[in-house]
Amino acid sequence: MDRVNAASGLDMDELLRLFETSVFNTDGGTLYFPVRHHSPACSYHLLKLIDLYKPDMILIEGPESGNPLLGVLADEATVPPVSLYYTYENEDGRDACYYPMLRYSPEYVAIREAAKRGIPARFIDLDYHHLAGTQTSERREVSGQDETLLAGSEFIQRLCQKANCRSFDELWEKVFEIGGLAKTTREFVLDVFTYCTCSRMCYTPSQLLASGDLAREARMREHIAEAAGAYERVLVITGGFHTYGLLIETATAPGGGASHQDTLPQTAPVSHQIYPMVYTYAEADRLNGYASGMPFVSYYEWIWEHLQRKKNRPYERVAVDLLAKLTRKLRSRDEHVSTSDAIEAYRMIQDLAALRGKTEGGVYELMDAALSAFIKGELTLATEQPMKELQQLLTGDAIGTVAPNPFSVPIVEDFKAWCKELKLQIGTTGQHKKVLDLYAKTEHRRLSQLFQCVTYLVPHFAERQSGPDWVARRDMNLVRETWVYAYSSRVEARLIESSLYGGTLREAAARKMEEEMQGIPDHHSGELAQRMLRALLMGLQDTAERLYSQVRAALRKDGHFLSLCDSLHTLNRIRQHRHLLGIANDDGLRLLVVEAYRNAVDKLPQLAHTNQDEHAAIIQGLKLLSMLADSAEQPFEDETFRSYLNDLLMDQGLPPQLEGVCVAISSGLGDRPKQEIAQRARSYIRGTPEQMLQTALYLQGVFAISRDAFLYEDELLQELNYLVAQLPTEDFIGMVPELRLAFTFFTPMEVALIAERVAGLFQVRVDDLSLPAMDERVLVQAKAWDEAIRKEFEAWKLI
Repeated sequence: MDRVNAASGLDMDELLRLFETSVFNTDGGTLYFPVRHHSPACSYHLLKLIDLYKPDMILIEGPESGNPLLGVLADEATVPPVSLYYTYENEDGRDACYYPMLRYSPEYVAIREAAKRGIPARFIDLDYHHLAGTQTSERREVSGQDETLLAGSEFIQRLCQKANCRSFDELWEKVFEIGGLAKTTREFVLDVFTYCTCSRMCYTPSQLLASGDLAREARMREHIAEAAGAYERVLVITGGFHTYGLLIETATAPGGGASHQDTLPQTAPVSHQIYPMVYTYAEADRLNGYASGMPFVSYYEWIWEHLQRKKNRPYERVAVDLLAKLTRKLRSRDEHVSTSDAIEAYRMIQDLAALRGKTEGGVYELMDAALSAFIKGELTLATEQPMKELQQLLTGDAIGTVAPNPFSVPIVEDFKAWCKELKLQIGTTGQHKKVLDLYAKTEHRRLSQLFQCVTYLVPHFAERQSGPDWVARRDMNLVRETWVYAYSSRVEARLIESSLYGGTLREAAARKMEEEMQGIPDHHSGELAQRMLRALLMGLQDTAERLYSQVRAALRKDGHFLSLCDSLHTLNRIRQHRHLLGIANDDGLRLLVVEAYRNAVDKLPQLAHTNQDEHAAIIQGLKLLSMLADSAEQPFEDETFRSYLNDLLMDQGLPPQLEGVCVAISSGLGDRPKQEIAQRARSYIRGTPEQMLQTALYLQGVFAISRDAFLYEDELLQELNYLVAQLPTEDFIGMVPELRLAFTFFTPMEVALIAERVAGLFQVRVDDLSLPAMDERVLVQAKAWDEAIRKEFEAWKLI
């Protein structure tokens, strides 16, 4: 403390004089009330001060562009937690921040009390875009009420050590939240002012300039001076870190104090907006990411309720209620807790409070007591459930409500109307689950479309846990989708940002997709077809129909076989499920499928000289083409595909994998005898050493299309047996990975059938094939014994 005072040139007597004359002078024209954001004790004394001081005007730390929204915040229909969401955009990019308010936030209490008394109120702080240039980290969710400097000062850290407190939050609760209830309002304000000023003295003017605090304080001083000229009694409510700065101007330019313009970084022209929006306890909790105000928001709301009802010893009352709730919750989850555990925890809270010099046990005593009484043995993942449940109770899961107002964003209202109609739960935080039967229920298809649409705009609203993945082409055999979703203020914030695209969810999604389409090269037909599919999944049938001409034009320009096959796969999938996807007219879609098929077939001659990395994708493309060519539907059944396959099989440079695919397809279409599959395998197996090593690749291609060639034909099995017998050990070991890959095409039942045939080939039982391999040392020893016995028999002429 002495070192801080020496560095700042300010002693405690001077600080007390400043407090008496300029901060808490109830006879003067302006009274300053320093607070910590989201502090029940600050709000408790603020109400007392307003009743004592009876101000004509209340000035509040908050974004000055938010003044038109004060009426919305003061409305009885607005139920915290709520927030002001400020977003701006300039040539350097886009950024945003939140100004959260809880029922016990001093700022919110002041707004409501001013409205109740008919007193004008005003926000006086700079808008966030003036300060964004001072942020050095990458874009993240930020609060406009950042208290990092206050909590992280050297003064606070040393004070925590001296007071044996583990954190600034624990220190604050001990001194102000619990200790402050027994003090007069004057004593409480003096303590807050002293602590915050001492923290501020740990920073140099250059640090405060870089953080933007000097610019903010200069702007707030301008507002205060303006109000002081118009009103006799002005109450100024700001974070305690700023109170000293509002009283003492820091010289930042020649000639004395600087205006807020002098201390602002140069910024590009900006367009900005601010909206009232719902907020959640989880997001307001400082432990969940915001260095702003008190943690454990639900816990302190209970404290605030007891304070408003003028209950004695509110912390003890809340501890009893919470321990009872925690015990019931743990029992409902089959945790072994007893009433005696809860009684012991309550007793320990009182003992810890006495040991730590507190009149009542706060949240930290509650957590320590629960850890000791409810955790049996060591705290591990297996025993942590009581602490997890307690943390959820302390944080809460409530979501606020904003009164109807002209500032509402249409897309947010559209989203809430959809949720209400489809019975989605957005009134509380936490995950909710929906299982959708897509093929049986129309309402479930609409829900799926809503999830797809909102997820496209706001990725973290919902997640599909299981069900058909149309885009990735996985699990298409499933008929049900399982979604989990969770509502939060971040969802609403992202929807507000998406309002640039349109006033409804579907308008915004359609506009966003159209913009994305402009960045796709006009010959990438596969990507365009994927966008069409996604539009249909979101219920944007009109958008999908408008894409027909773009996809057709891309198909005609696309010269890549894999891209065309990708388009064909997507378009054919859409056509197969056209009724589910809401397509009434099939004619245009059918023409797209036919054109994609023909264009892909025309690119078959390119496959003779392709990169091996592409072979797996080429195989899938050939499988799709063969399926369509083998269908009875016109015009897929033509001779072009068969002719090109024949040409490829005559090419000596055709890679082994593709040769296996082509001969399997051709034999399946009846153009070549099935024996040719085994004959071509024999040419690899009995060819040169290099050809022999290519056998596994050839088999991969065959098995991808025609597993029957191995399951029911002996010739290929015998050839493979010959290969294994002839290969040198090192070559065989080198081929094993590719052979394993080839046999992954077979199902477990087919593998069992193969095992029976192999057992028959060697005239052994099938079970013998499952026996563990014999240790090599045992084999060597047995061979030595066998040789010794043979020599002994020869000596005795027994053989």
